[in-house]
Amino acid sequence: MRNSALRPYLLIAPSAVFLLLLFGVPLVQTIALAFTTPNGAGFGNVARMLNDLDFSDSVRNTFELVICVVPLQLAAALGMSMMLRHMRWARDLVLWIWTIPLGISDLAAGLVWLAILTDKGYLNTVLYELGVIPGPQSWLTYETPGVLFLAILIAEFWRATAIVFVVIVAGVQLIPKEYEEAASVFGATAWQRFRRVTLPLLRSSIQTALILRTVLAFEAFAVVLAIGGRNFPVLVSQAYLWQFTNQNYNVAACYAVLVTLVSLAATLVILLALRPRAGEPA
Repeated sequence: MRNSALRPYLLIAPSAVFLLLLFGVPLVQTIALAFTTPNGAGFGNVARMLNDLDFSDSVRNTFELVICVVPLQLAAALGMSMMLRHMRWARDLVLWIWTIPLGISDLAAGLVWLAILTDKGYLNTVLYELGVIPGPQSWLTYETPGVLFLAILIAEFWRATAIVFVVIVAGVQLIPKEYEEAASVFGATAWQRFRRVTLPLLRSSIQTALILRTVLAFEAFAVVLAIGGRNFPVLVSQAYLWQFTNQNYNVAACYAVLVTLVSLAATLVILLALRPRAGEPA
């Protein structure tokens, strides 16, 4: 009897040890590195990070990107999932097309959009041939921060919406169609069925998708670097800059710890905001 009670813990023990070694040890080392100074332990590296010229811009850009792109991706994923649920023809083909970006690396996606938006890119070529612009326009410079942000937002939206979509569509497949049919019989409109029936049953899937996508959005790097370079600093790009350009591993570790703390805080907020209420399905 005692062995039966311990069996589940023994089965997950190898995975727990693996995760501890893979994530726990590097995290502790990073935290130690962040608070190590030439004079011993202290907050000197944190002060240097806070005084970084690009620190405030990187924080603002990161949060603006997360706040804008994640809700848009969730809304798009919900719409795509509902469309897919009610499709009768070519459903598998549409599903395959919508998930193509999952097979494209972050850097490759950034380079694709860079080729479209650069001075001699496809967008300028098309607009010039149509007579919309007199010559090549620079979209991705520090002089056009709004357009630069929009370009990165579009690229991130195109690249990572499929991540949210896959999680949501998996949850939608678990919802019996009889629920919607019963609501329809009682006179519920399409919007009422979606808001009163589908959304509550998708709470766990939405929670998982939001946590996954929000954490990844805070870690946005390759797409931002490919399109914006130094003109659009974010937290992870600043960590990269201090690590490899400035050769200061301690300040880079401070940025890494900050990203970790922000991601954990965002995860906690999502867990609390979307926790099941009394009487609702988990």
